[in-house]
Amino acid sequence: MMNVEQARFNMIEQQIRPWDVLDQNVLDLLYKVRREEFVPAVYRGLAFSDLEIPIGAGERMMAPKMEARILQEVAPKRTDRILEIGTGSGYMTALLAAMGAHVYSVEIDAELKAPGEAALARNDVRNVTVELGDGARGWAKHGPYDVIVLTGSEPVLADEFLESLRVGGRLFAVVGDAPVMEARLVTRVAEGAVSARTLFETVVAPLRNAPQPERFTF
Repeated sequence: MMNVEQARFNMIEQQIRPWDVLDQNVLDLLYKVRREEFVPAVYRGLAFSDLEIPIGAGERMMAPKMEARILQEVAPKRTDRILEIGTGSGYMTALLAAMGAHVYSVEIDAELKAPGEAALARNDVRNVTVELGDGARGWAKHGPYDVIVLTGSEPVLADEFLESLRVGGRLFAVVGDAPVMEARLVTRVAEGAVSARTLFETVVAPLRNAPQPERFTF
């Protein structure tokens, strides 16, 4: 029998802290929001491993350190309206909801939306609206947003996301093509002005229907 709390502690101390996640609010939240509750039952024993766990429909959960780092970088506040593209397991959604006011989460796959929503309900995460749709080019209908998180990568970041970011708002996205993609934090500093910071290099599966750059054809 896995000692769940020991495994959770080890995940935080051995995977997440070494990845420069030092914000105490984020670390405390990882004890509170129970990751194993969002992992498919067959993989529950791997809930705290440094892995991308399959969740069905060809999709995977991000590794725990990635989820924690995203949370630290976008730093949701209690009053924040948050957009998440790609609900997946619902775990990242639950973390964002625990820190922000309300999360609008968009899932393209009905097969994933149902279990993700069920996991959120089961864990009493109420300040979330999960919607079925394609958010690869933005989801303006509840905007503007204070925080936007893309859980899949985009070869080029759709401008629509920046347009629905409030002044002071933060967006996390992984941008580029494999084998080298950049995790970026984009902040809207004023109307019509954003600043972007590259955080680290990584590879994350692309969002379905993500906008493609103009490719040269000969």
